[in-house]
Amino acid sequence: MGIDIRKIDEIIESYDKSEESLLAILQDFQHTFRYVPEEGMKRVSEILGIPESKIYGVGTFYKALSLKPVGRHTCKVCTGTACHLKGAHTLTDIIGRELDIEPGETTKDGRFTLQTVNCVGACALAPVVMVDDEDYYEGSSPQDVLKNLRKYK
Repeated sequence: MGIDIRKIDEIIESYDKSEESLLAILQDFQHTFRYVPEEGMKRVSEILGIPESKIYGVGTFYKALSLKPVGRHTCKVCTGTACHLKGAHTLTDIIGRELDIEPGETTKDGRFTLQTVNCVGACALAPVVMVDDEDYYEGSSPQDVLKNLRKYK
């Protein structure tokens, strides 16, 4: 199933035709498609007259943007200092085994993407696992992680 070019054009058309709109357009792509599709970057280049290389640069600079499809649920394990010291890497390993993926990968069924992030700003609650940028699971033990993750299956 391909990307709906009409939806891409609709997003682009909702903004001023200027380079200042680029990041907002890419964020809308991310929100709509769960990633920034190549077709979208090409259309932005054509319509706004911005070189594709610059659009790609913006797309790879911001961590909130992904140039490849991500799962319906994004599981982020904080690896900041406090979380690292309290076992974040063990949690990453357990989640990866449960989902059969490595950090940065998406499950074959498209349901989950596993990511490690530098900090989620909740150091006092370490270690922290965040799902869908909404649900925070603090002080997670391996058993709690698996129990909480199964809620999303």
